[in-house]
Amino acid sequence: MKARSKNSKRGFTLIELLVAMAITTIIITVLVSVTAMALETWNRSRAEIRAARQAKSMIDTMARDFESFVSRKGNTFEWLSAKSAPPSDGPKGNLSPNAIDLIFFSAATDRYDGKIGLDENGVPRPEDKGGDVSTVGYKLTYKDPIAGDDEDAYKTFVLYRKIVNPDVTFANILGQASIKAPFAAAVNTGDTGADVDKEVNFICENVYQFTVTFHVSTTTTTGLKSVTVPVGKGTNSTEEFRITGSGMNTAFVPPKEPSESDAQAKARLAAGRLAAAEISITVLSDFGLQQMRRRSDLTGPKLAEFIAKHSYQYSKVVQLPGS
Repeated sequence: MKARSKNSKRGFTLIELLVAMAITTIIITVLVSVTAMALETWNRSRAEIRAARQAKSMIDTMARDFESFVSRKGNTFEWLSAKSAPPSDGPKGNLSPNAIDLIFFSAATDRYDGKIGLDENGVPRPEDKGGDVSTVGYKLTYKDPIAGDDEDAYKTFVLYRKIVNPDVTFANILGQASIKAPFAAAVNTGDTGADVDKEVNFICENVYQFTVTFHVSTTTTTGLKSVTVPVGKGTNSTEEFRITGSGMNTAFVPPKEPSESDAQAKARLAAGRLAAAEISITVLSDFGLQQMRRRSDLTGPKLAEFIAKHSYQYSKVVQLPGS
């Protein structure tokens, strides 16, 4: 009888299993880390693209309005009003640090909903008498853009733009010493209300702050000099800037020339020419806004660091027509 052959097959030893498990764990850890980094990069890129779209929507609209800015000299009428007015509410009490209420006259191309001279049936509008001077205004508020102020979970910083058509502008706003009150009350034909922050006036959301810096060309003893006038809060800004038919009206004191007093410097600014407007905005990411709604520890330096990490800044300088 032949002896039974010894089986040469054997299983893994405990040490081999432990080594294999360690290598597998290392590979999985590396893959998870790489995936997490890729997801973070993707999310940040997605947030930046969305913020850029929001900013482009606002800046392009405002730039078009400023490019057709309308004003006239030699009168006592107001042509532009810009006043610092940040929203009075914010997530967990974190208010917008800077925002302005802005109103001015412009030959806006979307007057009468873009159907200039004709109604929806192609018939000449009886109220359109050939004028092109509309009134436009911008306002930043903290609210739910759909449901109003009641749903706190969906509130965000929302920018609105209201346009008043030429017929209403001619009848109620042009030729006034102050345009704030008549603009606030003005209602286009067919509109249901005059409030700036109506849903129909929505431009974009997550706009944490919004400012405009005006560039004024002034005449000095050495020639022309450009003066920048930021509107907003802060020691180097002014809380209000107005343009009337008699010049610039603001408490801002520009850098003085040698032997020039504050009063003389302000008079030089008042007699200057508005040359450009620099639009600056800060847009929060969706994730950043969600965190601001939930966290109560975002104050002081921690808030500044958080905003820097979860927001995007955009600006554009718009050359203005002669005023």
